Amino acid sequence: MSFSLTLSAAATPVREVLRQQVIAISSILPTPATFESLALAVFRYQAVHNPVYRAYLTHLNCHPERVDNLRQVPFMPIGFFKTHTVLTGIDTTTPAHFDTTLTFASSGTTGEQTSRHVVPDSALYQAVSTRIFEQIYGPLHDFHILALLPSYLERNNSSLVYMVQQFMAQTGQLQRTALQVEPSGSGFYLHNHAELTEQLKRLVQHDDGKKILLIGVTFGLLDWAESASDLTSLGQSPRLIVMETGGMKGRRRELLREEVHEILMEKLGLSTVHSEYGMTELLSQAYSMGNGVFKAGPTMRLVLRDINDPFCLYPDDYPRTGGINVVDLANLDSCSFIETQDLGQYAGADGAFRVIGRFDNSDVRGCNLMIE
Repeated sequence: MSFSLTLSAAATPVREVLRQQVIAISSILPTPATFESLALAVFRYQAVHNPVYRAYLTHLNCHPERVDNLRQVPFMPIGFFKTHTVLTGIDTTTPAHFDTTLTFASSGTTGEQTSRHVVPDSALYQAVSTRIFEQIYGPLHDFHILALLPSYLERNNSSLVYMVQQFMAQTGQLQRTALQVEPSGSGFYLHNHAELTEQLKRLVQHDDGKKILLIGVTFGLLDWAESASDLTSLGQSPRLIVMETGGMKGRRRELLREEVHEILMEKLGLSTVHSEYGMTELLSQAYSMGNGVFKAGPTMRLVLRDINDPFCLYPDDYPRTGGINVVDLANLDSCSFIETQDLGQYAGADGAFRVIGRFDNSDVRGCNLMIE
């Protein structure tokens, strides 16, 4: 899918102010009031300049001018990214003023309809995702990054691969294409498990003071850990961070996150396993430093809804499982208010949460079904 994109004249000044505010807030820990104020400003902007979201609000008989708090904002079903081009303030018929090539797509099996997320402003995505990561883990230039992402690497429109490539570039070590690995450390891996093991052992043994991040799709990490010889020596290094993301979804039997982490900790000699929560339709991420408890980035907030009534939102301290709604301010050019098909629970007063699973009738993501 290709577009010629330019921002409509009416949207331009408002968007530029909001863009600056989103980038600014990504570098701090905003108060709830600060976040809500910006979120409401983004809502009013998108309610006017996003045709798909505007039509949805009209269908709900929602009057944006009457919305004065975040809990009154309707969340758009995530499936709209499969059936519509979700863009805010963008005229797709006039000459390009934006990045016209960056469109992320969710993975899927043959014939399955996939989500597509057009990202006209790649610099905004890069800035926000980098700041979210560095707030939690520290500067990227202090890392070696290895990525085990089978199924993602065969596609040229994976948001996860794009983000990890940007992270690797900031380590100053990745000089080759995505499927090659730099001797100095960072690089992507497909099914070359032996090379991954060798590289990890090399980095662990050569202590240059940099942290080592191995980020992998869940089934890929399990396949590697279970097929390799003794890897427990890797976990002896306090510099190693193993981060899983993406789940199983068809490649292996579904396991609870706790079960996945137990297997990886046993096989790798680790005391904890980290996790990343993100998706094609979101440009912000949440990270867990262990125990499956996620902390959202500064541009992201999670709101749980009743599993039977999508318009009934749970209070922040509600103990039961609910559907996950996400406010993502980085989605400035699409829609910042997304009703996902994930299930979650609140895990603390600071906005922490757990991801429990998915609605039974939701589409099975195909990100783990793409290749053998």
